[in-house]
Amino acid sequence: MSKHEMLGVTRGTGQSELACTINGEEMKLEVAGSKRLLSMLRDDLALTGTKRSCEIGRCGACMVLVDGKPINACLTMAYQCAGKQITTIEGIGAADGGIDPVQRAFLEEGGFQCGYCTPGMIISVKALLDRNADPSEDEIEEALSGNICRCTGYGGIKRAVERAIEWRRNAP
Repeated sequence: MSKHEMLGVTRGTGQSELACTINGEEMKLEVAGSKRLLSMLRDDLALTGTKRSCEIGRCGACMVLVDGKPINACLTMAYQCAGKQITTIEGIGAADGGIDPVQRAFLEEGGFQCGYCTPGMIISVKALLDRNADPSEDEIEEALSGNICRCTGYGGIKRAVERAIEWRRNAP
């Protein structure tokens, strides 16, 4: 087996078929073996809520969920997502079609300023609360350690996380 065959790349065209689910929709896409998940989402699918920023996995602006786990789309090759469930900020929402409680908490608590980092922050918080409904302050800080906001402090962001925890705790 050649190196290209191991990567799922079809020789000659440099393209391979990628089957995955993005925001609940099953998709089959032709992608180059060298394409990153971030480029596929933004450039090919116009899912521009996932932000391009540092491109070295330090800022978290490109955070998406892959099988429920937060990952940096800038560090993930598209072919690595074969058979995976990918959720971007466009795929986060309440069951009734409205916004997710985490999004609402960010709006109501001023957990954003310019908004560039907000999608990645919301993805990280959603992943945290989906696996731990009542995280400690240390667990919240750890979950957000891969997300950087350069505009403001983290006071509004922390209040938003606490509000989202409270809403989830009191949800029927």
